Amino acid sequence: MYRVGVAIDEALDRLAAVPGVTSVGFASAAPMESFLSAPGNPVYAEDKRFAASQVPAIRQIRKIAPGFFKTIGTRVVAGRDFTWTDLYEKRRVAIISENLAREWWGVPGAALGKRIREAGDADPWREIVGVVEDVYDNGVNVKPPEFAYWPALMDRYIWGGDNGFAVGTGVFAIRSNRTGTEGLLTEARQAIWSVNGRQPVFLVNTLKSLYDQSMARTSFTLVMLAIAGGMALVIGIVGIYGVIAYVVSQRTREIGIRTALGAQPAELLGMFVRHGLWLAGVGAALGLVAAAGLARLMSSLLFGVTAFDPVTYAAVSALLIVAAVLASYLPARRAMAINPVQALQAE
Repeated sequence: MYRVGVAIDEALDRLAAVPGVTSVGFASAAPMESFLSAPGNPVYAEDKRFAASQVPAIRQIRKIAPGFFKTIGTRVVAGRDFTWTDLYEKRRVAIISENLAREWWGVPGAALGKRIREAGDADPWREIVGVVEDVYDNGVNVKPPEFAYWPALMDRYIWGGDNGFAVGTGVFAIRSNRTGTEGLLTEARQAIWSVNGRQPVFLVNTLKSLYDQSMARTSFTLVMLAIAGGMALVIGIVGIYGVIAYVVSQRTREIGIRTALGAQPAELLGMFVRHGLWLAGVGAALGLVAAAGLARLMSSLLFGVTAFDPVTYAAVSALLIVAAVLASYLPARRAMAINPVQALQAE
């Protein structure tokens, strides 16, 4: 993504001609680039009534050109994207996010044909022609905001007066199999400068880097928790092994007595292993209950996964049970290798 301010349509055509580029788009800001976005504003719907003292909730506003949603991978849920005819003829059209459509009209399709506008009477009504899926704009760990999307070129706009409005500074989005390469950046700059040679191109980013930046604090917290959790797991395994092994070794005299009375080695090993499994099973069950209760505290730090991960729970429980089995089996086997007379003399 390249932040610039040039003739949009010409620059998009030049960028689309760069080898390896499959899609291009333009917007006033990119997803998760809210530090460069204009602040939100109240958005009114023609069929929604508000009391004289009531103001609609603040919505995020973004101006876009055709192709932006396709380029960044935002799916159109209902209706259509903007077209260049919409922009050239300065049609009064709008697109909204799915969560805003559901809030006001229940289902995305019901929003099509409705009219909305920004900040009251100074802005004209615009017909909703499309609904797009929600976009994580403040970080992937934060609920997606409700969006209203306006065309990048309009005949009237509350912040542009009666002489029209055009987005002069924004971000070009490029989808390519050469993303992140110096060659693509050089050719993209040359394409933009071929339209306006004095235009600086700055704040070059990829969506992945924006994603990583938005998750930096959460990722650091999770890494620290993972280190602490890993250490706790290792200490738990060592502790379980040590305690059970000590308990088994203290029963060396009992093993000698049972051996002298004719108990078979396999029978003795089975007895000690079953005892260890019973102790580990009880501990694992109590641990799972406690983990399930505390997992809700972790939910705010997770994205794309749930705090209740059966695979993780099963893997940790299996590790602890294996440690308990080894702690029961190995000391018992060593004790049975001792001469029964010596075992009987053990304290």
